[in-house]
Amino acid sequence: MAAFETIKLEKGLYTTGKSFTKALEELDPSENYIGTPLEGLDAYQRQLKRFDIKVSGRGSDMVEKFFKTSDSAALFPEYVSRAVWAGVEENNLLPNIAATVTDIEGLDYRTITSSLSDEDNNAAHVLAEGDTIPTTNITTTEHLVTLKKRGRMLVASYEAIRFQRLDLFTVALRQIGAYIARRQLQDAVDVLMNGDGTGNDNAITTANVATSGTLTYADLVDLWNSFDPYTMNAIIASPTAMAQILKLSEMRDGTAGLNFHASGNLVTPFGAQLMKSSAVTSGTLIGLDNTCALEQVQAGGILTEFDKLIDRQLERAAVTSITGFAKIYTGASKALAI
Repeated sequence: MAAFETIKLEKGLYTTGKSFTKALEELDPSENYIGTPLEGLDAYQRQLKRFDIKVSGRGSDMVEKFFKTSDSAALFPEYVSRAVWAGVEENNLLPNIAATVTDIEGLDYRTITSSLSDEDNNAAHVLAEGDTIPTTNITTTEHLVTLKKRGRMLVASYEAIRFQRLDLFTVALRQIGAYIARRQLQDAVDVLMNGDGTGNDNAITTANVATSGTLTYADLVDLWNSFDPYTMNAIIASPTAMAQILKLSEMRDGTAGLNFHASGNLVTPFGAQLMKSSAVTSGTLIGLDNTCALEQVQAGGILTEFDKLIDRQLERAAVTSITGFAKIYTGASKALAI
């Protein structure tokens, strides 16, 4: 009998300070399956195979399959977390705007701040031995980064869903993930616009278009040009602002049009990635250097109330994610109001 078939599954695996999968991996390392038919599966997926639970595809099992035994019931919260996380990833714009993701174990976190003056940006030459070298001061901020819990309460009786296919139930769970992704993006945009409360809380520099209500290509070029010494390589636009961008004649030339119709990807002369989101105030777009503008801080991944999901077979359980954001360099993000 293979090792993964003898592991005792219990709620304690969710309280080890690690993810459920990591706790399983310590008991049943994936490296032991290299060269076997189970190569490529992680420890959780091997447990699904152990109990013959199919969570996707036309032949997916019903929800009740998880609750056939107490051991298999312990797998259900991880299934919920993974399905919700899939929804987050499908709708997540944060990887396109966050320079780094910091994982923390507690809820208290202080980020760093770095002072870089205009003189420092000009990279003065050190001409002779003994000359002063320009300095960059890196310090820890005095205030904690604000972390917010985003999620949904999952309410459903076991009797109502026990005969539902897991493939269909996954669709509903992915929508919870999509909701979390949208709310986290709103939090990120709020920090970019209004500051993070850690000493970088000055409002974003906002420029106005030359003619109120009308966006021109020259306005975009001026915004791009104002980023020196940073590079504007990403733009998040409200739906109304995005519509105006797409209607610019410069965005409707042959090459740009063919690429957009074929792939949905826009071509811009300055190479910035364009993203649409209602998290941005109507008629506004935010340009940023996504290599140094924003830090994403998260305490764990998708968190589920595992005890309720195991013992009460759903009924009412919270699915949440705790995330916060901090500015790194304030000058690396700017807004344009139409």
